[in-house]
Amino acid sequence: MNTLMASARRSGAMIERNIAVYRRIPWTILSGFLEPVFYLFSLGIGVGALVKATFEVNGSPMSYALFVAPAMMANAAFVGAVTESVFNFFGKMKFARLYDAVLATPVQPLEIAAGELTFALARGGLYSAAFLALMSAMGLVSSWWALAALPAALLVGMAAGGLGLAVSTFLRGWQDFDYVGGMLGVLFLFSGTFAPLELYPTWAQWLIQATPLYHGVELIRGLTTGNVHPGLLVHVAYLLALGSAGLWVASRRMTKLLLR
Repeated sequence: MNTLMASARRSGAMIERNIAVYRRIPWTILSGFLEPVFYLFSLGIGVGALVKATFEVNGSPMSYALFVAPAMMANAAFVGAVTESVFNFFGKMKFARLYDAVLATPVQPLEIAAGELTFALARGGLYSAAFLALMSAMGLVSSWWALAALPAALLVGMAAGGLGLAVSTFLRGWQDFDYVGGMLGVLFLFSGTFAPLELYPTWAQWLIQATPLYHGVELIRGLTTGNVHPGLLVHVAYLLALGSAGLWVASRRMTKLLLR
């Protein structure tokens, strides 16, 4: 128990360091909330006015804005966590050489990865909480199950952050961010975000269902619309497994890259 507590404190030191940095540049955190809000107003509300009053998703009628809003919330958690765990993590590891100095202390690679993942999760959760409040104010929440949407968004952030940490350990330079940005764009457009899965060809449906953002979108959409069923546990299991696997891969890769 003492060992676990000491390890948690060392991971917490990484979180405290990040908080101290962002206190100096708070706008970099706040700016990440704006993009999904703009998409919600332009597509959910603007384009939604061109869509018929209601359409059915899994047998449940809803407006287009009600369909798009939870997807924007899931994307806010996902992108917020990826931004922290890929772009910022890579800069600190490869260029600032922050972790070389950290590893000269008793902190271990797994503890660094856990601390960075927790902070990435917190960043994505901050965006999601603000977005959920906006959805409630706009009347885009139709069930008390929406209270569980915030923990679900944290789970999305965990999966995205774990995956991001693992991916960042394989990046060779800033140029590789083009691939990351491209993949984020594809996930954003083709994760059941703007159209029901049933509208895609069968082969595309299988590909979409293999992506992490799709599971986050479906989980949060089910909760905010009250369409709760046992199948949501599949999304929970997928996201937990992805986040845990990403954390493990990241810690192993950091050990190889920084302690060789």
